[in-house]
Amino acid sequence: MTTMTEASVREFKMPDVGEGLTEAEILKWFVQPGDTVTDGQVVCEVETAKAAVELPIPYDGVVRDLHFPEGTTVDVGTSIIAVDVSGGAAPEPAPAAEQPAVSRSAEEPKAEGSGRQPVLVGYGVATSSTRRRPRKGPEVPVQQASTAIQTELNGHGAAPAAAPAVKERPLAKPPVRKLAKDLGVDLTTVVPTGPDGIITREDVHAAVAQPQVPQHAAPAAPVAAAPAPAPAAVSYDTTRETRIPIKGVRKATAAAMVGSAFTAPHVTEFVTVDVTRTMKLVEELKEDKEFAGLRVNPLLLIAKALLVAIRRNPDVNASWDEAAQEIVVKHYVNLGIAAATPRGLIVPNIKDAHAKTLPQLAESLGELVSTARDGKTSPAAMQNGTVTITNVGVFGVDTGTPILNPGESAILAVGAIKLQPWVHKGKVKPRQVTTLALSFDHRLVDGELGSKVLADVAAILEQPKRLITWA
Repeated sequence: MTTMTEASVREFKMPDVGEGLTEAEILKWFVQPGDTVTDGQVVCEVETAKAAVELPIPYDGVVRDLHFPEGTTVDVGTSIIAVDVSGGAAPEPAPAAEQPAVSRSAEEPKAEGSGRQPVLVGYGVATSSTRRRPRKGPEVPVQQASTAIQTELNGHGAAPAAAPAVKERPLAKPPVRKLAKDLGVDLTTVVPTGPDGIITREDVHAAVAQPQVPQHAAPAAPVAAAPAPAPAAVSYDTTRETRIPIKGVRKATAAAMVGSAFTAPHVTEFVTVDVTRTMKLVEELKEDKEFAGLRVNPLLLIAKALLVAIRRNPDVNASWDEAAQEIVVKHYVNLGIAAATPRGLIVPNIKDAHAKTLPQLAESLGELVSTARDGKTSPAAMQNGTVTITNVGVFGVDTGTPILNPGESAILAVGAIKLQPWVHKGKVKPRQVTTLALSFDHRLVDGELGSKVLADVAAILEQPKRLITWA
C-alpha cells in the first residue's frame, strides 16, 4: 500500500455519546466494506449504559473496513470503521514514525485549552483534566526509579538501598478517608476504580467485604514473572441454565442501584388511599377536547399530584453533594418515569415538568413512553433527574420499596388500583383503592418532610379538586 492510499483513509472513532460514558456495544452495522457513505449518513447503532444511539459518519467516502463485528463492546476513542476519502476530502499527512497516531487532520482540531478531542456526539473524550497536588517527601528521579524497578523485575535482585521507592499517598477525598478510618480500612490496600486513580466509597466498601492482604505477602517479582491466567470458561448445562453477559443498560442499572442503596440511607413510607374520584376525573378528561389525541391515564394525575406536593414542600427536591459537603435545593423538577424496556430498566425524565400544564404534561408523558418503547431514548433524556415515579401497579402488585435513582432525593412507587371494600361516608362501599410508597434519602429528607409529601399526594388523589386549590 502506498503512502497516498494510507493518507486517504480516515479512521472514525467511537465517540463519547453521553456524559461520563467510557464504552459502547456495537448493536448493528448499516454499511459494509465497499459501500459509499456520505457526510451525516448513519453507519451503525451502538448501545451505551444509558441508551441506543445511531452514529452518523462525518465525511464522504467508501468504507474500507469495519474493525469490530456486531455485539462487540468498544472503548470510547477506539477506531471502529475506516473510510477511504480519496474521492472527496484532502488526504491527511502520514504520521511520523517516531510519533505514531499524534498527527491529526485539520478537520479534527483539538479544542483549545480543553485537553479533549472534539467528537461527533457529546463533547469528547477527556484525556485527563485533573491536576494532582504535589506530594510531600523526597523526590526520586523517574529514570532512576524505573531502572530500579525493571532491574528487580528482570530477576537481578532488589533495587539499590540508595534509591528507596517512595510510597505515594493514596488518592481519596476527605469523606472517603473518614469512611475508611471508621471502617478500619488501610487505603494503601484498596484498589481504586475512580477517575485518575481516586478511591471511591464503593472501593472502601468492597475492601471491607474481602480480607485484607498484608503488603509483604505479595512479592512483586513472582507476580510479574507469572501473570494470573485468564479465568476458565464456566461449564454448565445449557438445557438447564442460560448465562447472559452483564453489559449495557443492565450493567449500568446494577452499578447505580448498588451505589444508591449503599450510599443514601433509604426510608420508605406507605399510604393506602381511595382514588375513586381521580379515576372518574381520568374518564372525564378523556372526553375533553383539550386532551384530544393525548394519552390520559391515572399516571398523568399522579404525576401532577407529586408536582403539586413538591411545590408545597420544596425542600424535598434536593440532592446531596458529597464532595462540596452541600445540600443542593433544585428550583426546577425534572420528573423521572421508570420505564421497563426490552433493554432493561431506564429512567428518562421530563425536563421542567413543574412548569407544564396538564395537557403539556400528558403530551410529554406520551412522548417519553413511546420513545422508550422504541429504544430511542437519548442519554440526555436520562440525565439531571430530580425525583422519579415508578408505576409497579401495571404488573398487578400492590406496591414496593423502590431504590432511589442516583443523585435524586425521592422516588414514588404506585401500586395497582383495585376495587376494594372501603368505608365511605360512614358506609362500607366498593371503592377504587391503591397503595403509594415514597422512598427518600434520609440525609436530605427528615421523616416529617417525607410524610408531608406523601400525605399531600394521597390527599390530592383522594380529592383531585386540590389540584386547583393547592396549585
